[in-house]
Amino acid sequence: MKLDRIDIRILHELQRNGRVTNVVLAELVHLSPSPCLMRVKRLQAEGYIIGYSALIDIARLGPTITVFTEVTLKSHRQIDFERFQQAAEKVEEVIECHLIAGGYDYLLKFVTAGVSEYQSVIERLRDMDIGIDKYFSYVVMKSPFIKAHLPLKTIFPM
Repeated sequence: MKLDRIDIRILHELQRNGRVTNVVLAELVHLSPSPCLMRVKRLQAEGYIIGYSALIDIARLGPTITVFTEVTLKSHRQIDFERFQQAAEKVEEVIECHLIAGGYDYLLKFVTAGVSEYQSVIERLRDMDIGIDKYFSYVVMKSPFIKAHLPLKTIFPM
């Protein structure tokens, strides 16, 4: 399925506000409600829209820590990457996992209640014998901003 500028606009608006009504969305993308709804359903069916979620202000819930961790594997066969990824995905505190080109293999993002909880999680990963050779941790001191949306308008000009 090839996306046109209206599809990109719909995706842009939905990622800004996934709770927008179809009538308002249709106005924002300059369509009538019926064709707009058909496009949204098509985008969902084709896998462009994979879900909806609420953005949570975690700082209001209590103290937490965010840690970025570089991970290097001992071996670099396809099965080693698959084993690591499957294990990391099962760890609730790992909220992002990126396979990286360069000096290390993966960049993981952890969110835990504190440093000792992070240390417990990383030790549990090491004990799982999933091929971790070494890791380096970077504790986030402050996040001046976090964007929850993709830059669709600049990547795919409308």
